[in-house]
This record gives sequence, structure tokens and C-alpha cells, in this order.
Amino acid sequence: MFSEAFLAVLLYSAVVPLLAQNDVDVTRVSSTCEDKTDCPINVYFVIDTSESVALQTMPIQSLVDHIKQFIPEFIAKLESELYQSQVSITWQFAGLHFSDVVKIYSEFTNSKELYLNRLNSIQYIGRGTFTDCALSNMTEQILSKASQGVNYAVVITDGHVTGSPCGGMKMQAERARDAGIKLFAVAPSQNIYETGLREIANSPQELYRNSYATTKKDAIEVDTETIDRIIQVMKHDAYGECYKMRCLEIEGPAGPKGFRGQKGAKGNMGAPGVPGVQGRQGDPGIEGPIGHPGPKGIHGLKGEKGEFGGDGRKGAGGLAGRNGTDGQKGKLGRIGAPGCKGDPGDRGADGYPGDAGDQGSPGDAGVKGYPGRPGRSGPPGPPGERGGRGPKGTNGAPGSPGTKGGKGGPGPAGPKGELGRRGDPGPKGSPAGPGTKGERGDPGPEGTRGLAGEVGSKGGRGERGLPGPRGPQGTVGEPGTPGSRGDSGDAGPRGDSGVPGPKGDRGRPGFNYPGPRGLPGEKGEKGVQGLEGGRGDFGPKGPPGPKGEKGEPADAGPEGEPGPRGPPGEPGPEGGPGSAGDPGLTDCDVMTYIRETCGCCDCEKVCGPLDIVFIIDSSESIGYTNFSLEKNFVINVVSRLGSIAKDPKSETGARVGVVQYSHEGTFEAIQLNDERIDSLSSFKEAVKRLEWIAGGTWTLSALQFAYNKLIKESRREKARVFAVVVTDGRHDPRDNDSHLQALCGGDVTVTAIGIGDMFNKAQEDETLTSIACDNAGRVQKMKLFTELVAEEFVDNMEQELCPDPQIVCPELPCQTAELAVAQCTQRPVDVVFLLDGSERIGELNFQRAHDFVENVARRLTLARSDNENMNARMALLQYGSENEHVIVFPLTYNLTDISDSIAQIKYLDSSSNLGSAIIYAVNNLVINPRDRARGARRNAELSFVFITDGITGNKNLDEAIDSMKKQNVVPTVVALGSDVDMDVLLKIGLGDRAAIFREKDYASLSQPGFFDRFVRWIC
Repeated sequence: MFSEAFLAVLLYSAVVPLLAQNDVDVTRVSSTCEDKTDCPINVYFVIDTSESVALQTMPIQSLVDHIKQFIPEFIAKLESELYQSQVSITWQFAGLHFSDVVKIYSEFTNSKELYLNRLNSIQYIGRGTFTDCALSNMTEQILSKASQGVNYAVVITDGHVTGSPCGGMKMQAERARDAGIKLFAVAPSQNIYETGLREIANSPQELYRNSYATTKKDAIEVDTETIDRIIQVMKHDAYGECYKMRCLEIEGPAGPKGFRGQKGAKGNMGAPGVPGVQGRQGDPGIEGPIGHPGPKGIHGLKGEKGEFGGDGRKGAGGLAGRNGTDGQKGKLGRIGAPGCKGDPGDRGADGYPGDAGDQGSPGDAGVKGYPGRPGRSGPPGPPGERGGRGPKGTNGAPGSPGTKGGKGGPGPAGPKGELGRRGDPGPKGSPAGPGTKGERGDPGPEGTRGLAGEVGSKGGRGERGLPGPRGPQGTVGEPGTPGSRGDSGDAGPRGDSGVPGPKGDRGRPGFNYPGPRGLPGEKGEKGVQGLEGGRGDFGPKGPPGPKGEKGEPADAGPEGEPGPRGPPGEPGPEGGPGSAGDPGLTDCDVMTYIRETCGCCDCEKVCGPLDIVFIIDSSESIGYTNFSLEKNFVINVVSRLGSIAKDPKSETGARVGVVQYSHEGTFEAIQLNDERIDSLSSFKEAVKRLEWIAGGTWTLSALQFAYNKLIKESRREKARVFAVVVTDGRHDPRDNDSHLQALCGGDVTVTAIGIGDMFNKAQEDETLTSIACDNAGRVQKMKLFTELVAEEFVDNMEQELCPDPQIVCPELPCQTAELAVAQCTQRPVDVVFLLDGSERIGELNFQRAHDFVENVARRLTLARSDNENMNARMALLQYGSENEHVIVFPLTYNLTDISDSIAQIKYLDSSSNLGSAIIYAVNNLVINPRDRARGARRNAELSFVFITDGITGNKNLDEAIDSMKKQNVVPTVVALGSDVDMDVLLKIGLGDRAAIFREKDYASLSQPGFFDRFVRWIC
């Protein structure tokens, strides 16, 4: 019996490990593993109901309703079951929906009916998208409200965000994963931002993203395949989390070592690690090669006309220059402006006294006077009777001191006085005869420091002497009483340091006098040779040498500079009357010149009393870039309408207001009667400060707000009122439809601009027409927001808002024909043209620019030689990047050379660096690079003419300006185009605004009016 039981146990212990090694289900062998592992699963649904989802399809909210159909089918497949016959799975669900706020629509529950009722009650929010806040709330709900189990979240969103107030979507997704929550990312449609969805989903993406969507592609049916795949991943992952082998825990012998498995597939990219510690600063790298020129950029949008600048401050007085040579006689000057009112003159002499006047008429009776003052005091009265005896008085003061006593007797003897000073030295003894040479005396006392001697040559280093014997240590004596200071004795040998005694009293100062001079020492050894001395003085002049042979005639030396101005001569005799001068300029000539050269006399466009209100969309659906295009559109249109009324309460002039709208309660406005908006520049600044709201789209309420708050409250009686509405058509259906024609009650002219494909549908087209007060001619449709800022469309808006402009010019005393432009006057001028050859210019404009230079050369009176002291010479430099400059022709007077060089010019098509171009022109044109002599004529005016838009690199620009000032360069700037850098133009113009010629494009260079003004300026 015992042997049979023993064999049974032995057989069982051998079979069980064998079955375990061959992956046989051991649960079939035993009947004791009846308990199954509980595995609760918590599923949290996060639904995006922002505007980017809710307004994506028509009708509005249909996409949110479809999500509400997807989740019930998902919930219906979550059944409690025994998975793999090992774990018992149960389900709980919860959820929230979000926009720029988060709303929890259901806590955790296992009742499908209760959960679905709560789900069906949600309505979309329809504003911005703050996904990070939704993920943060979801994490808090699961950690605080969910029961113990495996946690999953299904996030249904398109991946777009409009803000990150809770730290960012990626950070909150990482926080959820760290808390053990596994995130699935599901797209609600095909219009998604895939990168955003991948940031939400867990890794690997093949399990937690895997193109999950609520709808099938190009269909409106619920994608049940997505539901099945997500549930399958949840079950399999939960099984791995929950299942634990609890039976047959008999430890068997170790099995044989298995075969090496195959190499696993490459994993997904891991999460970014924590930032490392800051490394030490690296060594400076070597200078990299010069980069290739960048691609040619597209032409920018045309900018608006700038404001007139204010008068510059008066510059500081320059240093006094050298006396120049007498110049040539100048032309007669133009009539100057009237002078200031003079100071009042001195007081004239007093006039003679006048004759006596006639007797005056009797005066009126006076009024009753005031009461008189009190009279003076009367004389003193008679003396009174003698009074009785008074009371006893007080004791008197002490008496004065007595007389001084006599002289006292002699006192006791005083203490003994101190010792007297040392006596004076005796008289000098008589000289004695020379005695025998005595032994070397002890060194005398130290004498006073003599004057520094001459520096001698350095002697050789002597041998080191042997150390002397150490003296015996003296005994410590008793401290004696301090005596008087004795004579200075001979210095004895230095003894050993004794024990320091007590500090004595301070002695009297001793005498300091020089000791006798010691005997001369023995002659030392010869030192090493010293350094070579400095050059000696010149020797005496030698006798004259023989006369040399006659040399060849030398070239004439350079002309010397003018000498200093001589003293003024004696005044000459008074001359006779001169001949009659040329007639001066008339008032008409003066005013015509002012009209041509002064920008303040430009004519101005006036549109009359005009109120314009722009109503622009600032919702999430348009995006930040399109919102910026809307603001640029407003600025470009208003810039075409002339000046803005300086006083908003004035009955004349134009006023402009702006309303930006999103969802209800977020409207922002620039009021028509805002006193701060008194110029075009202040209006531009106010528009640029508007920020994108990125919420819902309540267009109809914005129309009512604009009428009530801007038009109705501040409209002027005689002003025409225009409203311009810009929208993408996706307005919120919860908005009040009664406000659709809120601007149509009065005499407001409404222009409705619809942007996007939404307006191809009849219903949306009717909405746009209703906003325009049923006037189809006032409806503008476009596909893209970039069409708003197109030049042609801005021109059309200018024509609609200001159809009959008035051109107002300043009142001048006369209108005459344009003055004829004379040839350059007979004076020396060296003109250097610096032509921009950058890629911004374009080849066509570059050709117009060098044609302009050639026409100037043909108009000017050129010199007949390089040394002529009158007329003009020209040079042309094309500049590009820092080291890319080409001299087309140097300073020359030859018109044929100028024409041939311009005909062969090649467009650089490079970048632009004006600073290095100026330095290059100074070093290679103004100064001759071969002998460093001045290439420009000394008595000529040196003029630099810049043909540019001012868009250039700032490197070396300050150094270049200094070089111009040192060479006395007179700058002239021809600025072409609307996109110019005024700061750079003022720098190269040396702060002179009058030297800057502003023209709208390169075609203006050939206009006769501009060309003649330019030639007159440089002459």
C-alpha cells in the first residue's frame, strides 16, 4: 500500500514539470483552479466640441451628433465576460466634452442607460480648442473618481489647438501616461492635424492611433472596425495587466535553456528624456564659408503712403573749417522768406511842453466823508495828595568782595630739570701734512642719499662668500633706567637675537648729518661688454663737395595747397555805381519752385464727411494668419482714403471704426469718436494691437453690436455711413437670426465680403446677401483671404467707399508753366552713383535704373578733362553682398565710355550690403587705390547718389557713414517703392530729409517732372 502511494506521487512530480515545459494547459490536470481573476476596466471618453469640429460640416453640429452616435455603438460592445477563461472583465465609463472650457457630462458608472442619457444631453460649445485643459481634467477625474482597475481614455479630436493655458497638450498627455492611463486618439473626420493626434496617443502608434476614425472614409457611417480594434487592444492589454498564475505553484526543477529568439522589430521613438545639465561653453568654432545667395523673394504687398515726418532738430555747429579759396560768382539767389519782426527801437527824445489847456467843467458834488479820527490826549492833571507808609522791603543783595591780600613768602625747591641739548660742534682744525696710510677704518654712519648717478655697465657676478661664525649668545641683562641718548658709535658686528626686553620710553630725536667720505676702493675686474649705445650726435659739417653734373629735367610737382589767408588790405577807394543786375525771381517763380521741391505742398485727397465701420471675423475657424490678413486689408483701404479727421466731433473729415468679433461677450471695438484716433498713424497702431480671440462665430450679434455701439451712438448728420463685413460664413446657429439685417434699418451702405467655399451653397449665399441688405451688387466672394489684400480689390474698395474724391491743393498766388531746367551750372561736381544690384530689385527695374544714370549723363554738362575746374564727372558702382561690388566705370568725363560701360553691365542678382559698398566706393573711386592719392577733384563737390529702397544689411553701415563725413560727401537718396526702410534712408542721407526723393516705382525714374527736379538738385 505504501509503495503504490509513493509511486503515484513520484509520477505526478515528474509529469507536471514536463507539461509546463511543453506549454500544456495545466489547468486541465487539476480541478482546484476554479477562482478567476477580476479585471475591471475604466474607459473615459474625451469629446472635442469646439468650433473647429462643430462648424466643420453642414448642417452645423452634425459632426458632434455623429460622435454621439459613435460612442453608443462603442458602449454597446463593452460586455462583461470571462476573457481567455482566465480573467473576469467588467466595464465602467465616464466622459467630458470641451472647447475653451471643460464640461464633465458623466461620472464613472456601469449603467449604459444612465451614461447614454447623459451623453445625449450635451450641446457643442463652439469656441476655442484647449485640449491640454481637457486632458488635465480627465487625468484628475480618473485618479480621484475611478475604482481600482486598468484605465483607458478615448480622445476624439481633430488635433488642432488655439491655445495652451494648461501647459500644453503634449505635457498633459505625458502626465496622463505617467499616471498609468493609456490614450487612444480618434479622428472625427478627414480634416485633421495628424501630428497633434500622435502627440496624444500612447506608443506604439500602431496600437493607440492606427488611423482610428469615427466615420468611414468618404462615408457618414460609424466606423465599427475602429471600435472593434480599440476594444480588442483594451482586452488584450488588460489581460496582461490582470492575469496572475495562482494555481500549481509547485516549484519544479529548472528547464533546459531555450533557443535564442529572433531579433525583435525596431521600437517606436521613445519619449524625450529630461534635459541634461548645462554643458561648459564650447570652444569658438572656425569661421564658416560664405553662404550661397538665397532664392529670390516674391514681391511684397504694396505699403501705404507714410506720414510726413516732423522737422528735424537743429544740428550742432561744426568745427571751423580752413579758409577756402575765393569761389566763383554765384547765381542770383531766390527771394527769401520774410524776416522775423525786429526788436522795438530806443525811446525817442521827450517832446516840447504843450500849451495850457482850457478850464475844465466843474466837478460833481462829492459824497459824504468818513467820520474823523479821535483827538489828541489833554494836559496832565494837578498832583494828588501824599500817600501812607508802604510795607517793609526785602533783604538787599550781598556786598562786593574785599581788597587783595599781600605777597606770600618763598616756596619749597622744585624738581631737577632735564639734561640740556648737545653742544654745537667746535671750529674746524688746521690742515695737517699727509700721514702714513692707515688701516682700513670701520664703516662710518650712514650718510644722506646722494643724487642718482649715471647708469653704468653691468658687472660680472662675484663669487659667493663663506658664511661668518655665529657669535655666542649674550646673557640677559637687567633693564636699566633709560638714560640720555649718546653719540652714535661705530656699528658693531650683528649679534644673535636676544630675548626681547621691555619696551623703553620714547627717546628724543637724534641728529642726522653726513659722515666722512670713505677711501676709494680697489679697482674692480673688467665687466662684460654692455649693450650697444644710442646713436651719437651729428658731427661737424664737412667741407663742400665738388659740383655735380647737371641732371635731367624733372616732372612738375603737384600743385601746392592754397596758403593761409593774408591780412586784410587797406580799404580801396569808393567805386562808382555798378551796372543794373539781372531781374530777380517773381512770386510766381518762387511758388512754382516750392511746389516742385517741397513735399508739404503736395495735393491731398479728401473724401468729405465719411464714417466707415469694418466688422472683421476673429473666430477660431479663420486662423491667426487669415486674421492678420484682415487687419492688413483694413489698413490698406483706409490708407487710400486720405487723411483722418483730427477732431472726431468735427462735422467734416473721415472717421473709421473697427469691430472684431468671436463668440458672445468677446466683441472688441475701435470707436468712431475715439479722441485718440486723430491721424492715420494712430489708427494703424490701434488696428495692429487687436489680437486674435480664437473663439466661436457670432456674426449676427456682431452686426447688432456695431450698429448700437458705433453707428447709432456717434453718427454725424451730414456724414455718409459705410459698413464692411468680412466673414467665412460659419456663424453659430445659436445666434439670433433677427440680427441678420441689423445694419439695414437706416441709410447705412453695407458691403458683405464672404471668403471660402461655404458661399457656393445657396443657403449661405442668401445669408451673405441678407447681410448686404438684399443688394447683390454689394456682395463680394473670394476663395482665399489673401485676395483681400490684392491691389485690384483694394482699388475697388477705394472706389466704393470714396467714389467722388476732391483733390485739394495748397493755395498758391499764381499758377505758371513749369520752369525750364537749365544745364548744370559752371561749377565742379563729381557724382558717384551707387546702384542696388540685389535680388529684390528685379532685372527689369535694374535696367530702368541704369538707363536713368545714362540719361543723367547726357543731360549734365560734362568736363573736358580730369583736371578741369568746372562742370561734372560721373562714376557708377553696382553693389551686392558684402564682398560683391562692381565698378561699372570710374570717375570720367567721357560720355562714350559711360554709354559703352552701361551697355555691358551685368545684373548681380545678389543680396544687399550698402555699408561695405560705401567703404568700397571711398577706397576705390574717391581715393585712387594705386597711389592712395585723391581721385576726386579737390575743389569739386563730391556727391553720392544712392538708388535703393533702403532694405539692406546693417553691417559696417555706421563705419561707412563716418567715411562719408570724412570725405565731405553730399548724399542724395532716390528711394523707390512703398516697402522702404526710412531709418536706413535717413542714415545714408545724413539726416537730411530734403535729400531723399520718394517715388512709387522704378518707372517714375523716366518721368520728366522727377527727372528735371533731380538734375536741378545735384547741380
